[in-house]
Amino acid sequence: MRKSLMVAALAGTCLAAAPACAQTLRIALASEPTAVDPHYHDLTPNNALAQHIFDSLVRQDDKQKLHPSLANSWENDGKNRWTFKLRQGITFSNGKPFTAEDVVFTFCRTLKNETKVSDSFADITGNFASVEAPDDHTLIINTINPEPLMPNLLSSLSILSASIVEHGPISYDVAKNCGVTGAWPAVSGFNDGSLAIGTGPYKLKSYVRGSSIELERSPTYWGKAEPWATVRLLPVTNAGPRLAGLLAGDYDVIENPAARDLGRIQGDKRFNHVVTPSTRVMYFQLDVARDQSPFVKSEDGKNPLKDPRVRKAMSLAIDRDAIVKRIMDGAAEPAYQFLPTGMFGTLPNPPKLAYDPAAAKKLMAEAGYAKGFQLTLSSTNDRYINDSQITQAVAQYLTQIGIKIEVDAMTRAIYFPRRAKKEFSVALGGWGSGTGEAASFLRQWPPTPNEEKTLGGSNYGGYKNDAFDKVIRTAVTTLDDAKRAELLQEAGKLVLADGAFIPLHFESGIWAFKSDLNVTGRADQFMLAMSVKPVAK
Repeated sequence: MRKSLMVAALAGTCLAAAPACAQTLRIALASEPTAVDPHYHDLTPNNALAQHIFDSLVRQDDKQKLHPSLANSWENDGKNRWTFKLRQGITFSNGKPFTAEDVVFTFCRTLKNETKVSDSFADITGNFASVEAPDDHTLIINTINPEPLMPNLLSSLSILSASIVEHGPISYDVAKNCGVTGAWPAVSGFNDGSLAIGTGPYKLKSYVRGSSIELERSPTYWGKAEPWATVRLLPVTNAGPRLAGLLAGDYDVIENPAARDLGRIQGDKRFNHVVTPSTRVMYFQLDVARDQSPFVKSEDGKNPLKDPRVRKAMSLAIDRDAIVKRIMDGAAEPAYQFLPTGMFGTLPNPPKLAYDPAAAKKLMAEAGYAKGFQLTLSSTNDRYINDSQITQAVAQYLTQIGIKIEVDAMTRAIYFPRRAKKEFSVALGGWGSGTGEAASFLRQWPPTPNEEKTLGGSNYGGYKNDAFDKVIRTAVTTLDDAKRAELLQEAGKLVLADGAFIPLHFESGIWAFKSDLNVTGRADQFMLAMSVKPVAK
């Protein structure tokens, strides 16, 4: 024990340029990844873990600006054709060279992934009409519909090695299994490490759910060597123990300490912290489609959530400012749309979503529910910052307008598969814009799902608005930025007016750490060991 503490204490003396250093970086996670498989579920903790082991063609920095990664460059022909020039001289952690074949195999795997949750990442490749690899380092993607955000979307798609499956010549021919002759990879193979073969800065050493994830620096990594020989990611879902562990020296970095507890380290020279605004909107998704919703009981036997007056009343009943102040301790901003004002495609001056219980009660009466109805709010209790507390607070607000509320908070491992099966009536969600523009939320959650499954992949509440569908389908295929921004603003107005999605606030990411470290906070809230560097001595 004494020896391990000594090694940790020396972390600050080792510079990033010294790859021979053998120290361990210990990070306490607020939310544990649910799998090592980078295509299993499009979740922030999963995607953050994937970035340690795998690379994508394009990467996003801490402000979500695009940079080359496995692709050196890319260009669009102004229509449906994207050409990517791939980086040469890169090898996977098993020594196999990286080529365009691996990218084609990866695209195919997103469409042949039987162990995934929902349609994670298939919403990207579902728009591919064809993928060509004229040589080992050139990739040509022809889309069914124009895709102005292709580099942004591909920045979230981790590239696998085709060597993890038995195969003949790989081609983007899904009907013929893309040339794969053996079994397609399953999530279990990634979790046990046998299939976790990537080109990233780290290799998977072990994954023990509920205990720890251990990574080791990859000697085959093509970029600059990271300063940490070993990284231990430790799930600690309660904010109190995370901070206590930092104070006791058990952790070097912790995610999302409670903002109210930051006073315990302010002024203490041993520690530092950073607060970074994020693009993550917290919201409730309502079941607005079914005549009988599973967790709704009303005297008339109907589903009140189908009535826009009830949905408006629910929004009016919520005091967003109080939630930000009292539950989020000021480390958030009230949300009046689905992406922070000022970002691409947002409304420049969105009307404030007012707190007006009296108006809410009046609308409830007009809708025929003056005596209210029974409703269960479903949420995670270990995924977002204060997720179950937020849900409890909203439950209290809704009770004040006559809705009899129960809260069912559960672990994300149970919650997300149930939500994907449409088992809830009102479900808490948290969505960070992976593209840095309003299309990210508007193409994923409200649209009527299209045949290619590139839109509406998370429309679990059955929302349908023909006018919105028409606008968003035009927006996501419009290459002209100015026109696309106008269309996204129009789409955003339509969704807000219908109230099937009730925005609450935008989270801020908080990181606390030892003062001999520098930590860069990220707008996407990814907790990356690559964002942690020793302070130069």
